[in-house]
Amino acid sequence: MSAQPTQVFESEEALRDYIGRPLDLAVAKAIDHLDKYCRAFIERSPFLCISTASADGRGDVSPRGDGPGFVQVLDPHTLFIPDRPGNNRLDTMTNIIANPNVGLLFLVPGFEDCLRVNGRAQVVRDDGLLAAAAVKGRTPLIGIRVAVDEAYLHCAKAIKRSKLWDEASRHDRGALPSIGKMILEQTAAPGAAPDAAVVAEVDELIEDNYRNALY
Repeated sequence: MSAQPTQVFESEEALRDYIGRPLDLAVAKAIDHLDKYCRAFIERSPFLCISTASADGRGDVSPRGDGPGFVQVLDPHTLFIPDRPGNNRLDTMTNIIANPNVGLLFLVPGFEDCLRVNGRAQVVRDDGLLAAAAVKGRTPLIGIRVAVDEAYLHCAKAIKRSKLWDEASRHDRGALPSIGKMILEQTAAPGAAPDAAVVAEVDELIEDNYRNALY
């Protein structure tokens, strides 16, 4: 493999000339609202990824997951995503405050097609919507309100190629160390190895957080 690519595309025109043009339907399928099929997809989805960017264009993508239908469709042009407890980095939230443009990718286990929604987001506290999102008596503190600019279904090729939902595609989690050990190694001084007792303590803290602070 060479250190330098054969070609770097620096214009859309050059890229289009090389790859080709999309089919008319691939362009026309993007709609400016959430229709009955988008709504039905979102109601079944327990997982999404949200892409954001900082004011200076640094990109980020973050997972969001909960019971099917955790994202509320308020009307054909508006979504609400409750924010569950996390690590308080607030990468997504601070990006939205600086740059409201977001992209959402909804997945449904067993479905090979996906739903993509692009729009403009706000970080909000809406007591009524947050109360409706309470789980086990715990109410989210904030949420993400998205004004929908476009929505469209994405074909199944990526899921088919990845065999994402196939049982045979599942990996043994034991193939890698615990997340606690990996992070401790990543943040250790060069050449230093984390103490086994510290790894065990961090792993237990993480598991305790999973048990007691999902909501």
